[in-house]
Amino acid sequence: MNRTTLSLIAGATALAAVTGFAALTAPAGTAAPEAKATTRLPVERAGLVCPVPSTSEVAETVYTSYTPPGTGTSTGSGSASGVGSAPGSGKTGQPTARLTPATSTTPSGGTAPGGKKSKAPQAPATVTTPGKPVTAEAKGAVVPALTGAATGALAPGWTVQQTTVVEAGGARGLLGLTCGAPDTDFWFPAASTAKERQDYVHLTNPDDTAAVADIELYGPEGALKSQFTEGIPVPPRSTVPVLLSTLTGETAKPDVTVHVTTRSGRVGAAIGAADEKLGSDWIAPAADPASTAVLPGIPSDAASVRLVVFAPGDDDADLKVQLVTAAGTIVPAGAGSLHVKSGMTASVDLPDLTRGEPGSLVLTPSDPKKATPIVAALRVVRGKGADTEVAFIPATPAVSARATVADNRAKATTLSLTALGADAQVKVTASAGSGAGTPVSRTLTLKAGTTTAVTDLVPQGLNGSYALTVEPVSGGKVYAARTLAVPQDGIPMFTVQTLVDDRGTVEVPSARQDLGVLD
Repeated sequence: MNRTTLSLIAGATALAAVTGFAALTAPAGTAAPEAKATTRLPVERAGLVCPVPSTSEVAETVYTSYTPPGTGTSTGSGSASGVGSAPGSGKTGQPTARLTPATSTTPSGGTAPGGKKSKAPQAPATVTTPGKPVTAEAKGAVVPALTGAATGALAPGWTVQQTTVVEAGGARGLLGLTCGAPDTDFWFPAASTAKERQDYVHLTNPDDTAAVADIELYGPEGALKSQFTEGIPVPPRSTVPVLLSTLTGETAKPDVTVHVTTRSGRVGAAIGAADEKLGSDWIAPAADPASTAVLPGIPSDAASVRLVVFAPGDDDADLKVQLVTAAGTIVPAGAGSLHVKSGMTASVDLPDLTRGEPGSLVLTPSDPKKATPIVAALRVVRGKGADTEVAFIPATPAVSARATVADNRAKATTLSLTALGADAQVKVTASAGSGAGTPVSRTLTLKAGTTTAVTDLVPQGLNGSYALTVEPVSGGKVYAARTLAVPQDGIPMFTVQTLVDDRGTVEVPSARQDLGVLD
């Protein structure tokens, strides 16, 4: 008897044994139990990407890493690690963090800023316990792009804030960015190819396989004729910075929408924008195209606000523009509507918009029956004359379950909360400090159609920086943004980060035993 025959007999015998066991153990005449609805469980792993923070020799960067407490039933101590850590190099169950250089690559037709070998920050940014932020510092132009992964109990809600101060030079400013999750599709309104701007799109590949990316540019007349923008290779565990103005031979455009997609793999993407007169900051990806856009967190002392909108579909968009303030919702003078042609970038200046009150801008269809998807962002300037600083506010989705922003500082932080549709209640928690401090929570009631600014929620006995976590409790949709203001030599340096849901939990379908498959 050959081996094939023996295998067939063994398989038939095993199947008969299983079937017989099922017949003996299954209750006679009872129906199979119905599958339960999906449940939400904490994620087991989270990944983030931080771009090269600056090419300035005088840059000073702080990384703040934080996982909120009460994240569910994930077990294990977890870990958070940086680019370059070899798989399996950390001990199981032991928190580790390794911040090592990512390879800097110059694509065809692009220009890589710096081009130097990088050194990692000396202090590891390792989260060992949920609820307490940790920080790491790095100086100069040799700081690399970083990617990280958090696992186990440290994964749900894990966030990293990258904050850089550049006191002098063409990139002068306070640059803030919440390090983002790698993805395959990004929209960036409010970019520019103007002569006074140096806008780099940073593509960082966190994986061990190569990624291939495409970059599309859209100006006021539509798609820009571009070169070297298709099939940009991003090698494994490396970063590729691309200067936007080198991608097109067309006349410089003050307002450009950038669309980054990948043909294969995934990347983290962000745009570093430096204006030789106004200052510099990061442009974070805007919310996915939708018929309504909310841009929260416009500072009360904004000297100028510029709205940039792009319609990616086949239809033009006619929009109603409203400002949501502490007192209610109003229409900005002379700018209550905006027409955006299909495939084109539209922009409008909104002078004297806030008039001493913080606010949020809301874009909705002029005709509710004609809902055309758009993407949008704001360029906000504070200060006067030579003492100015710039920041960018992308449209952001509502916080559905929980969102966190790290690196908040006493007397320098303003949290803006905007409620739309109905009154809402939210719980806001200031974490323990990176050095010391006791967490503090507060439940706020937000009136529909208003923006509430929170400036006094600080941990007791604070030493260092802290995180702010927003959790909707009931009511309408809530949109949030944090302004960090750190004046330097008379320049009102600031940066604004919108709060995006942390996706700390995931829906998991319930399964049941079905021995009927053996019939």
